[in-house]
Amino acid sequence: MTTRTDLPPAETGGEPRSWLREHSELGVCALLLALGVLVLTDALTMDVDIAQRGPVGPKTVPIVVGAGLLVIAALLALDVLRGGRGQAEGGEDIDLSEPADWRTVLLLAGVFLGSAVLIEPLGFPVAGALLFWGAAFALGSRRPDRDPLIAAGLSLVTYTVFNNLLGVPLPGGPLMGVL
Repeated sequence: MTTRTDLPPAETGGEPRSWLREHSELGVCALLLALGVLVLTDALTMDVDIAQRGPVGPKTVPIVVGAGLLVIAALLALDVLRGGRGQAEGGEDIDLSEPADWRTVLLLAGVFLGSAVLIEPLGFPVAGALLFWGAAFALGSRRPDRDPLIAAGLSLVTYTVFNNLLGVPLPGGPLMGVL
């Protein structure tokens, strides 16, 4: 672990950007904190209409998970501020000096949002196939002969497993009568 005195002079300056770069894990802490607050708020405002038997009800698990997220966020922030840093895995081949691939990120976000919008009118089988196909394209697959077939098959299997085997109803869209 390096201390601030071990860093080159360019990195020891009081620039806010360099401090944020050195403590970038605080972004994960903020995300965990926001998620914990969201889960706790949702759990505590949950309207429970079913009769609860025993000490464990439908609010118990979300409250435990939300509290756990808050504790983990606080402990991680404390560790980061004390100088702790995550260790790269031995097999990582990421060059942190290279810029982020925003094209891929934006393509994936667009595909995800598009499938969220299309799931009601088209149903899960069609929207899911578009999601899987779009994600494969965004991540670099360029096989127009194979990718749509795999995406359609994967979407139909997912729909069947959730809808028929697990009993989780998914919107079928125009294919509702067929499937």
